[in-house]
Amino acid sequence: MHQTIEQDERTWQRLKLLIFSRLIILSIFLLVTFFLGTMRPVLPVSPVLLHLIYAVIIMMYFLSLVYTLLLRKEKYFRYNIYTQLIADICLISFLVYLTGSIGSNYSLLYTLVIIYSAIFLGRRGALIIASASSIAYGLVLDLEYFNIIPTLYSTGRDYSVEAGDVFVRIIVHILSFYIVALLASIVVEQEKKTRSLLEERESAFNQLDLIFRSIIESVDTGVMTTTLQGRIKTFNRAAEAITGFQLKAIENRQIQEVFPAFNVFFDSDTFDFIKSRKEVKITIREGAQIHLGCSFSPLKDKYGKQIGHILNFQDLTEIKRMEENLEKSKRLALIGEMAAGLAHEMRNPLASITGSIQLLGQTARMEETDKRLMQIIIRGKDQLDNFVRDFLMLARPVPEIREPVNVNEVIEDAVENIKISNEWTEDIKIVRTFSGQNKACANKEQIRQIIQNLMMNALQAMEGTGNLSLEIKTVNLEDRKDYTAIKVTDDGCGIEEKDLKNVFEPFFTNKDKGTGLGLAIVSRIVDGYGGKIKIESQINQGTSITVWLPCN
Repeated sequence: MHQTIEQDERTWQRLKLLIFSRLIILSIFLLVTFFLGTMRPVLPVSPVLLHLIYAVIIMMYFLSLVYTLLLRKEKYFRYNIYTQLIADICLISFLVYLTGSIGSNYSLLYTLVIIYSAIFLGRRGALIIASASSIAYGLVLDLEYFNIIPTLYSTGRDYSVEAGDVFVRIIVHILSFYIVALLASIVVEQEKKTRSLLEERESAFNQLDLIFRSIIESVDTGVMTTTLQGRIKTFNRAAEAITGFQLKAIENRQIQEVFPAFNVFFDSDTFDFIKSRKEVKITIREGAQIHLGCSFSPLKDKYGKQIGHILNFQDLTEIKRMEENLEKSKRLALIGEMAAGLAHEMRNPLASITGSIQLLGQTARMEETDKRLMQIIIRGKDQLDNFVRDFLMLARPVPEIREPVNVNEVIEDAVENIKISNEWTEDIKIVRTFSGQNKACANKEQIRQIIQNLMMNALQAMEGTGNLSLEIKTVNLEDRKDYTAIKVTDDGCGIEEKDLKNVFEPFFTNKDKGTGLGLAIVSRIVDGYGGKIKIESQINQGTSITVWLPCN
């Protein structure tokens, strides 16, 4: 279908060129005829002949207009071609008759018609037009020879030549017409074969190019090519998705200008296979930083000459995050082993201390100083006991038995408990926002622990005064699963940006009284349930922590 459209377009262009060329020739012929008419005293020309020539030229102009109008109708292409060929044969025959028939040199114009008939109609059409030209030429000569039509040539030619001369003249023209038709058709057919072969090669090349581009665009690996000077030339779809940059925005720009981290590949002029594989950290369009695993290789042409560079890269950010989580899990596993021994080694002495203090407290006569010392010992014992409890909670695995938990009720209980803690003051205001009945499939006590730890961190950050916001709602995340979102927001001191990535690490804290286990326990529980956690904070503006727990 596409090839047929191209052929029709080519035929249309050739017809238009033919009409335009004929108009130019007619215009030149008109000028020559006009010149001969003005030079009549010097070159005697019959007025009747001049008028007939003018009439022929005007007729040709009119027919050219008709041909042009027919060009607008694609379905009339073939009729247009045959009309022009027949009209040209008739007009050339008439011109030959006007200019002396057997002595006219305009019979050569028949060969032009035969040649362009081969172009439009092929060998068969060229032979048909050659036959038509032969009949027309022979008919003109025979009719004039036998005086069936009058002689219009100005000299009044009389045919004193033998009939054999006329016959030879006709035979020579017929042979020449057929020879021209054959030669022209051979050339045209060869041109068509060459064009067809070229189109096949071009089509095959386009298909290969399409396959190549499809492969490059379909892979998940970013592929970028540059010139020897480092100017970016291609950038596949995966590369655009990884970096956030579009090809049209970075094409022909220096790679060091767009991605400075890639300078490590261009520092040396010699190619080193080992050094060509590196991990780099780049800043993408959104401003975030990602880890890339890169492979750098030379781009060569079919002769083996290097013409540029190829850079393949993959986003390793998620893999790095998984490695960090794995390392974190290893640390937690080690902490779990330590916790088991620590609990055994510490709780027994703490129990002994508690029992001894209680016996001493039963003494009737105890001085006030001894009582204060005993209270200090009890507070220290309670702090150690809480630390051991938190330590065990951090190492304890998530229970396999889970049940639907009404998160709204758990939050109400947690708020009541937090109000009797030492961190609570009347200058703190709590705002609760519940969007419907929110449930999570988990252990109720662990959800309570999550909420209490988050609120306790918020109270400590506000230092006795401020606003505490609790927002609970059910959302559907990108994995198309329902989660209960618990968002705790305070307007306290905030956290520095450099510390945000460490707040969920065990024993990391910026507080004088903190152990650094609160948020670590929250992260441990949330990860165990397959949930998510996110923290946002700004210095002196506050902190917002959001936890997503699966609903089922």
